[in-house]
Amino acid sequence: MTDLEKTLLESVPTGLYIAGEWIVAEGDKTFDVRDPATNEVVRTIADASPADGIRALDAAVAAQDAWAATPPRTRSDILRRAFDLVQAHKEDLALLMTVEMGKPLAEARGEVGYGGEFLRWFSEEAVRISGRYGLNPEGTGRMVVSQRPVGPSFFVTPWNFPFAMATRKIAPALAAGCTVVIKPPALTPLTTIYFVKLLEEAGLPAGVVNVVQTSRSSALSAPIIADPRLRKLSFTGSTEVGRKLIAQAAEGVLRVSMELGGNAPFVVFEDADLDKAVEGALAAKFRNIGQACTAANRFIVHQDVADEFARRITERVDAMKIGRGTEEGVTIGPLIDDDAVAKAAELVGDAVERGATLLSGGKAVEGVGSFYEPTVLANVQAGSEILREEIFGPVLAIATFADEAEAVRLANDTEYGLVSYVFTQDLARGHRMIDALETGMMGLNVGVVSNAAAPFGGVKQSGVGREGGFEGIHEYLSTKYTLIPVD
Repeated sequence: MTDLEKTLLESVPTGLYIAGEWIVAEGDKTFDVRDPATNEVVRTIADASPADGIRALDAAVAAQDAWAATPPRTRSDILRRAFDLVQAHKEDLALLMTVEMGKPLAEARGEVGYGGEFLRWFSEEAVRISGRYGLNPEGTGRMVVSQRPVGPSFFVTPWNFPFAMATRKIAPALAAGCTVVIKPPALTPLTTIYFVKLLEEAGLPAGVVNVVQTSRSSALSAPIIADPRLRKLSFTGSTEVGRKLIAQAAEGVLRVSMELGGNAPFVVFEDADLDKAVEGALAAKFRNIGQACTAANRFIVHQDVADEFARRITERVDAMKIGRGTEEGVTIGPLIDDDAVAKAAELVGDAVERGATLLSGGKAVEGVGSFYEPTVLANVQAGSEILREEIFGPVLAIATFADEAEAVRLANDTEYGLVSYVFTQDLARGHRMIDALETGMMGLNVGVVSNAAAPFGGVKQSGVGREGGFEGIHEYLSTKYTLIPVD
């Protein structure tokens, strides 16, 4: 660890952030945060108990009325100052993410840019919350439709995008006038803690955002979700956990936003520009070391171009540099832990056993850290686990198809529906794919779709609700209708 990293880590608060104060956890309990590239403990921080979680909710409830009554321009200005502070501290945020999560520093900088845009976007949306007023069709009364903040909200964020997932939830909630309790992931909590310190510096009032990191996620979350004062739950993570949280939220009829698992198809037609398709594939698969819900999971390539596509991909993958994300030129950092490495190895082994051809990689990297080689598999056969499960690792699996109907069938053959990618130079076919593919998002001749101005979310078992875009703030607003009779 460098002196720069040590200084940065020492600047990250170790406590819970409740009611505007950094405090120790109940019983002074702590847990360690490790660098997945070295297995080194980089910071020991407070480990919240269920009682600490309720204290955080108490603070959010106490702050709710005043924050909801805060003028939209004031809320907007705080978010804009937070955006400016993020830009001023972008190198610190990027390095912190690389240390605790492992992604290459260049990608971490990209996440700071992307995540920061939610602060800027929703600072602008805060002053545009509106309703409508007009005569009803019968002419008997005036209809007033207004928007009010939903109320105290609980956020559970994932480890793979520790900055962007925090800003994508916190920014619209604050813009709408909601207070927040956020539980960052135990594997990568430091970035969220650092960001909340910047929110405090931006002038956010005490209690509006509260942070309770913990090593006991379900134990802390359950009583918060069960508390009748909570009005909103937002979660990003696996479908398995999402189902359980939805069931818990049902008891209190909470508003929920769920961004869950993915199994994204990446369809390459015979007329595709292969140069663009390869660049799109590399971005869609290996960004964040493949650890993204939007990562392309199943490469469905027309049989006429599959060999050439695989050749070009393999050539690029063979040139990738593996290492700690802080090292110059590294494109593949560590996976988050050894369990993730074991999962990738298991999926690759199953695919090869069923007849897939291993073109590159295919094994864990020996030595310190949780590294797995970037891998390319061709001729992946139907029934392989890798076509059904979310890989969450740097493994590119290629299957083939013969015609458009088969491509659509294969792409939709999953319980998930978050994002899809299609490469074709046929405009009419592209439009058909927009209608045919069962996903909440689609990239047409592009391998990255996320943008703060766009609604992010899926269909089927990939979740409910949308984050980002004009739609994002409405997840934190409730509609009220009032009738005024005409005299």
